[in-house]
Amino acid sequence: MRRVRREAFVPAALVHAAYDDRPLGIGFGQTISQPFIVAMMVQALELRGDEKVLELGTGSGYEAAVLAELARTVVTVECIPELAEAAKRALDDLGYSNIEVRMAGRSLGWPEGAPYDAIVVSAGAPRVPQVLLDQLAFNGRLVIPVGSRWQQELLRVTKLRQGNKTENLGGCYFVPLIGEGAWQQ
Repeated sequence: MRRVRREAFVPAALVHAAYDDRPLGIGFGQTISQPFIVAMMVQALELRGDEKVLELGTGSGYEAAVLAELARTVVTVECIPELAEAAKRALDDLGYSNIEVRMAGRSLGWPEGAPYDAIVVSAGAPRVPQVLLDQLAFNGRLVIPVGSRWQQELLRVTKLRQGNKTENLGGCYFVPLIGEGAWQQ
């Protein structure tokens, strides 16, 4: 995280608060997550450096940049075109060449690139979406907030051949995950 310039991912009016440990508005009703939660989610993925990672909820692109420092390849998916374009510009300007920014489709994730060694979701779902588990490689980790629209538990699901292992990492709050297998608009 120390190598990623967080101020490059926040609106100009909030640069002074870029390193505050709190979420900051980035427009379109979305936020850049607080640094602590980004660190917690990324650490929970247990990356070693050779993984292909899928991120749902590109937002500003900050978490994708952090992931790119720790993984071989990052595919990040965003449903708001303006945020996807701004994130791609910021990531390109900072020289990241191992990140693909994609526009979200009807289905959650990016099935065309599956399987992924790790998946991180920066929006809350009512349950763990099967469509994401289907995109996860065996022994892969999915980190996702699950619960109501107003309160979730951060879960790490490890996909195993003999059944998935789910761990609760604590309470959190994220904007709703929209799409098939999650909340409807």
